[in-house]
Amino acid sequence: MKEIKIQKLSYQDIDKFIDLIRVFETVFEMKNFKLPDETYLRHLLKNEAFFVFVALFEEKVVGGLTTYTLHQYYSRLPLVYIYDLAVLTEFQRQGIGKSLIAKTTEYCKEIGMEEVFVQADLADTHAIDFYRSTGATAENVIHFYYPLNTNIP
Repeated sequence: MKEIKIQKLSYQDIDKFIDLIRVFETVFEMKNFKLPDETYLRHLLKNEAFFVFVALFEEKVVGGLTTYTLHQYYSRLPLVYIYDLAVLTEFQRQGIGKSLIAKTTEYCKEIGMEEVFVQADLADTHAIDFYRSTGATAENVIHFYYPLNTNIP
């Protein structure tokens, strides 16, 4: 197996964050994607309710995940939502995704979070199988959304 390092990004790691977004763009096959400006991305990295882990191979970002912290009113302990997780195709099926999940859940436990959760589309059987293989508990829910700004590129 290749030597992979998992790193939590700080606001100074803007280049690695941009590299991770490019990984998302590639893996998720995002057409006509326009990267937000660097000032906005730096601001996002400074947000304490947002954190990022990346997988590095020879200092190159080959995967990672982004999360949002959700403060709740049922408990004093926040929840963490994994928003995106991806690994470049040539690095998949090598345990990198599992390492990212393990590092994230370990970190969240250390800082006092109640739970980490993630959603997967029913049609995405690879993602569902992956999350099951990490020890996650599945819950049957239906996700609804309200599109608001449909003209944003």
